[in-house]
Amino acid sequence: MAIIDVVKWNAPDNLYVWKFPSEELSTWTQLIVSESQDAVVLLGGEMCGPFGPGRHTLDTQNIPLLTSLLKIPFGGKSPFTAEVWFVNKTMPLDVKWGTPDPIPVLDPMYKIMIPLRAFGQYGVQIDQTKKFLLKLVGTMPVFDRDHLTSYFRGVILTKVRSNIATAIARAKVPILEINAILDQVSDQLKNDLSGELAEYGVKLVTFYVNSINFPENDSAIVKLRDALAKRAEMNIIGYSYQQERSFDVLQGAAENPGAGNASSAMMGAGIGMGMGLGMGGAVGGTFGQLAQNVQTGPAGAPPWDSGAPAREGLVCAACNTSNPPTAKFCLACGKPLTAPPPSTASITCAKCAKPVPSGAKFCPECGTPTNSTP
Repeated sequence: MAIIDVVKWNAPDNLYVWKFPSEELSTWTQLIVSESQDAVVLLGGEMCGPFGPGRHTLDTQNIPLLTSLLKIPFGGKSPFTAEVWFVNKTMPLDVKWGTPDPIPVLDPMYKIMIPLRAFGQYGVQIDQTKKFLLKLVGTMPVFDRDHLTSYFRGVILTKVRSNIATAIARAKVPILEINAILDQVSDQLKNDLSGELAEYGVKLVTFYVNSINFPENDSAIVKLRDALAKRAEMNIIGYSYQQERSFDVLQGAAENPGAGNASSAMMGAGIGMGMGLGMGGAVGGTFGQLAQNVQTGPAGAPPWDSGAPAREGLVCAACNTSNPPTAKFCLACGKPLTAPPPSTASITCAKCAKPVPSGAKFCPECGTPTNSTP
């Protein structure tokens, strides 16, 4: 095989490492290294270099091992066999990463587990050529972006899982607002991953978390969104969950006309519960309006009379509420009731001797005509 006079990069730019295909070199071979590149000569299992950008002659002055290993006199001319590796040190900034499976994270505010997914990109640069070749490349003739992402996927995902959960716990923000701290999470991950990649001679130039999201159809997310929407509605209208439950009780009583006296009792319980909750004047007025709509009998009938024919009752002197004739205390305010005084009678019934009001044509007790009364 012919001896190579010039050795230089002749591979696609998307490769990180490329091995020159020929090993037939000589002490007059010219090694040309472009900008953003390093070159390493592997001779007898030992690395010589790295050689930076420029033109280098592979003689005994640049490669002392030629004298010790191959016994080539200093300044002598001789062919030899060696490998030449080129390392591309450009900085690709668009290496993608993402979590293949959702990460279960506890929401610090609502205390529910929510599955999160994270995506982003990072940029790397080969910083220590020899370490990179020894620990990652080995004997592979090429090393591209797919190799790099495959090697570091496990490290990145492990750090992402732990750091996202830690960042959420420290920031104490709801998971639904996690995108507000993306910069904080990105910086923390970059700091943690820089040390890991440096062990392989790789410098982590940038690391970004572009998005943290969650499955929209997840049951926990659906319930949480519904609850937050309900809370927002209550805040806008101006009532609480307990008050809403009291409204429901009264509404149920109003829509159930067959409940009779039970509805009235339930209505009273609802009002009492509402007042006990400290609902305030405005809410108390709302309860009053609802209570007035709870009609279980004909319009205008007393609350103790569920559709029965109207009867003369006792009117409370304190609140002017009509009560059953046999009631001793007012059904509305609880004040003692006083029976009306007996009517003044000018005559008595000839048959039953009961008093008969003036002007009556018949005895209210036995029905005897008053014209027969003496």
